[in-house]
Amino acid sequence: MPYESTAPATAPPLGVGMVGYAFMGQAHSQGWRTVGRVFDLPLAPALAAVCGRDPAAVRAAAARLGWAAAETDWRALIARDDVHLVDICTPGDSHAEIALAALAAGKHVLCEKPLANTVAEAEEMARAAREARQRGQVAMVGFNYRRTPALALARRMVADGRLGTLRHVRVSYLQDWLVDPAFPLAWRLRKEAAGSGALGDLGAHAIDIAQHLAGSPLTGVSAQTETFVRHRPLRQDAPDGELGEVTVDDAALFTGRLAAGALASFEVTRVAAGRKNALRVEVNGTLGSLAFDLERLNELEFHDHTQAAGESGFRRILVTEHDHPYLEAWWPPGHGLGYEHTFTHQARDLVHAVAAGTQPAPSFEDGLQVQRVLAAVEESARRNCVYTPVAEPTPA
Repeated sequence: MPYESTAPATAPPLGVGMVGYAFMGQAHSQGWRTVGRVFDLPLAPALAAVCGRDPAAVRAAAARLGWAAAETDWRALIARDDVHLVDICTPGDSHAEIALAALAAGKHVLCEKPLANTVAEAEEMARAAREARQRGQVAMVGFNYRRTPALALARRMVADGRLGTLRHVRVSYLQDWLVDPAFPLAWRLRKEAAGSGALGDLGAHAIDIAQHLAGSPLTGVSAQTETFVRHRPLRQDAPDGELGEVTVDDAALFTGRLAAGALASFEVTRVAAGRKNALRVEVNGTLGSLAFDLERLNELEFHDHTQAAGESGFRRILVTEHDHPYLEAWWPPGHGLGYEHTFTHQARDLVHAVAAGTQPAPSFEDGLQVQRVLAAVEESARRNCVYTPVAEPTPA
């Protein structure tokens, strides 16, 4: 059965159309299915249609994920009268084309990260989003980890001055699904489809988290990247010797400077054996420090450096209280949330922005800033770690 929101009957509908139904499409579907049953919303999300190229597969996905209809052409999905918001969950090489068409058609847009595969595409998307804002449309990038309650609390504490002046931000994001050289040449390993490898896949999250927590953009980077397995089987069942070239990075290491003066360091990889989805963040300031580990995502570590040395140290904050970000809608204190809840929170924030006509965060401008940092990292790595400034935004 298609999902229908339990928002008040008087709430106007917000028809959602989603392009793509694989891993990220499933996660977004979970968010859209859940949000109206958990949060009080000014609009009632309705899962109008999902789009994919394979007719049988997309019909099966629609039935499984709760979408009312299936389309095989994203242009047809955009043209539907019951679709008011287009959710883009496709590989990066199609983000710009779909988002630009959706904005031109008067739709709101949610686009998965990274915003695009190139700075030029991201600039065009940000420009289109600015023009659409004048018509009352909104556009947001799907950096879902911002919606982890612990990281949202960390941002609040930084903004409130609990850490004083920031000195260091460090982020590592480690996975291991490419350790096996027999893993086939998936689309994420081809530059024309993915834009980059671990850098764009994981590094985009790391960059956004660092800039968001610090409230300050990166202004320059010094970077190394490496591709450890340069050829992989074309298919899972490919005969021996039938290999294709890997055209993206397996790992990236880079340092950077934030505009506010702090130093930042980053490590992202998809070949760290034993690490499944290990996102770790630490922020150090003159008055204290914060640390977060996605594998313990209901916890935030806080060190208050204003306390006497004999009594100070990192302490655990269990982020499950009703006055913590997003927790007013969930379980009693101590009952933790999971990865999937970040997509419900993302949907909540976007629905409120659409209803209020306000710019949601992260915006396409935020996505463009991340894209500029990714480009600077690649340029620095090409030049053997030479410090590379992040391109300045052009006047709107």
